[in-house]
Amino acid sequence: MASYDYDLFVIGGGSGGVRAARRASMLGKRVAIAEEYRYGGTCVIRGCVPKKLMVYASQFSEAFEDAAGFGWSVGPREFHWDKLIAAKDHEIDRLEKVYRANIEKAGAEILNDRATFEGPHEIRLQNTGKVVTAETILIATGGRPNQHAALPGAEHCLTSNEVFHLTRQPRKLVILGGGYIAVEFANIFLGLGCDVTLVYRGQEILQGFDDDLRHELHQAMAKKGMSVRCKDTFKEVRQKADGRFEVHLDGGEVLDADEALLAIGRQANTVNLGCEKAGVELDSRGAVVVDDYSRSNVPHIFAIGDVTHRVQLTPVAIHEAMCFVETVFKNKPTKPDYDTIPTAVFSQPEIGTVGLTEAKAAQTYDEIAVYLAKFKPMKNTLSGRDDRMMMKIIAETRTDKVVGVHILGPDAGELSQVLGIAVKAGLTKAQFDATMAVHPTAAEELVTMYEPSYIIRAGERIAA
Repeated sequence: MASYDYDLFVIGGGSGGVRAARRASMLGKRVAIAEEYRYGGTCVIRGCVPKKLMVYASQFSEAFEDAAGFGWSVGPREFHWDKLIAAKDHEIDRLEKVYRANIEKAGAEILNDRATFEGPHEIRLQNTGKVVTAETILIATGGRPNQHAALPGAEHCLTSNEVFHLTRQPRKLVILGGGYIAVEFANIFLGLGCDVTLVYRGQEILQGFDDDLRHELHQAMAKKGMSVRCKDTFKEVRQKADGRFEVHLDGGEVLDADEALLAIGRQANTVNLGCEKAGVELDSRGAVVVDDYSRSNVPHIFAIGDVTHRVQLTPVAIHEAMCFVETVFKNKPTKPDYDTIPTAVFSQPEIGTVGLTEAKAAQTYDEIAVYLAKFKPMKNTLSGRDDRMMMKIIAETRTDKVVGVHILGPDAGELSQVLGIAVKAGLTKAQFDATMAVHPTAAEELVTMYEPSYIIRAGERIAA
């Protein structure tokens, strides 16, 4: 019988890898986890958490303006980029210590090293050159920003890694991309007083989200002063003599910029991981190919999180880690559940969504009822701000089941978490209607839209 150094070796110290290492160790397994950079992964170190802290910072500019409508006199104000970055870094340092402490408390061995495959059961630690063995190996190396190597001048551009560590705030920023990362950074920097241009090759930003959400957010961003250029892309980025940049667009326009940011998707972190030495199959984009239980083509090697290019969200990676532990170490084969995942985009205004878009629901069901409301939030009546809120409920008419809810407006992300429970539970529109409203709130609209705005039957929109 083979003897291994570890029962489980985890490559990658992000949210998914840490959760798997902790849970397996708490079951009494011999576990090691290796991370070459910092524990916490993309989300904690240079993703969701620092981004959300910057979102909060960017919202104060409008809050100061709104205060006047409620009788407040706000004196001279000034934003200090260096203070924000220092405070953000302090919080990230604290969180990384928490991640490390939790691993140690569970009893797993922490290795501050880059781990690569040396064979099917063998892992080489690059700093020391030591080779260790494990019965089961979990790849949880996450992803990295697409650096767009084919773009002339790509070396002059930032990605979502470097943008968190800028020493100076850019006054003019040009962003390539139309997904949630591009949109969130565009809104952050706009709120911090930057001149922002968002360039996206598609017809409309946020592909995959509900069309009404996409359109309404685009209009809101433009109204706030952002330049949004759809159906265009970067052709070249040139550095000028003064250190600033010229961004040449396909359409012929040339934009001046202090910085250019690429936010055009992410790639699996499998480069030089040695997967070929272990016989692990990768797809055409470099992601680990896995089955419904996160198992690769090599039976004892699994992969979770962004490195698999399934659903690239932190809570999903954590969920996959829990399912992995149930499957491998508890003998309870468990498939990750990707149905009705709530999602938020921390734009300004925010987006919160769960379930099917209108377009997808219309393709899936013979008939759907769409309940749509657009209104000015109560707070804006005194502030004078022109932002409007949108709420949309989609129900399948045969069963009355709510199959999608989409919100644009303040706290939409918080609302989407609660709505995720309702949609996951399969509640009907009648049950929404039977729920007492909380007044005065914007959210009461979710339980007071009694009549559909329109019906879509066999793909055709008809009056309700």
